[in-house]
Amino acid sequence: MLAEGHLLVEDVPGVAKTTLAKAISASIDGTMRRIQFTPDLLPSDVTGVQIYDSGRREWVFHEGPVFANIVLGDEINRASPKTQSALLEVMEERQVTVDAVPYTVPRPFIVMATQNPIEHGGTYDLPEAQVDRFMVKMSVGYPAHEAEVRMLERRTRGERVDRVTPVLTTADLARMIEIVESVHLAPAVLSYVVTLVAATRRLPEVRLGVSPRGSIALAQAAQARAATSGRTFVTADDVKALAPYVLSHRLLLRPEAELQGVTAVSLVESTLAAVPVPVERSVH
Repeated sequence: MLAEGHLLVEDVPGVAKTTLAKAISASIDGTMRRIQFTPDLLPSDVTGVQIYDSGRREWVFHEGPVFANIVLGDEINRASPKTQSALLEVMEERQVTVDAVPYTVPRPFIVMATQNPIEHGGTYDLPEAQVDRFMVKMSVGYPAHEAEVRMLERRTRGERVDRVTPVLTTADLARMIEIVESVHLAPAVLSYVVTLVAATRRLPEVRLGVSPRGSIALAQAAQARAATSGRTFVTADDVKALAPYVLSHRLLLRPEAELQGVTAVSLVESTLAAVPVPVERSVH
């Protein structure tokens, strides 16, 4: 969020993907809209539509749910590719174009989407262009025994997500984003990011490596990690820590590699092990 990047949460049912996104959005005193993606959802249901006002004798634009600070896209892979593509412009440019007229969404603007990887009936794979627009892809995973016990205890006490109170205003978040953008990226760190990304394009197991957008996302995410660590500069450790989450979902594997059990995460980790890390004094 501090990098104003979009988040894709992919995991099995029942591990609180939507709850996590709702809790994060509830912690910010801004506008939050939820889109429940279904096969019959239309692009205009997402972005908005022009409706003729007979009283005013003019076309009036009615904003869709993307006009919010935080947009929760639940089960995004249940929508048709055409509807999924309606998010492409707004995720990249923070604006929506309807009938050749651009409309700017409020800032900060963050899309948090969820999807279920094990269901195939009634689902559609996200287009590569849209997957590339998500800064980070992560999974929640099953909680540890003790954590699951605490979850049940809190639920019996009535602690629900809808009772989460905001701890930040949108103005606070905007200022924090500005601070993150000012975190220093030394030439050696930038070169390290680009070298990592370029190495993924030469992997024999992939059909499509990480794009330049991935380089930008990794650098921005590393700035956010450095800022939350109390530093004014990015280190190679920031890049290494976030690379699996920022780069893995951007790799398109060859079918034969998938049949051999190769994963995108393992390829990113092997790339991290192979690319030399810049020396400490060159990153300040």
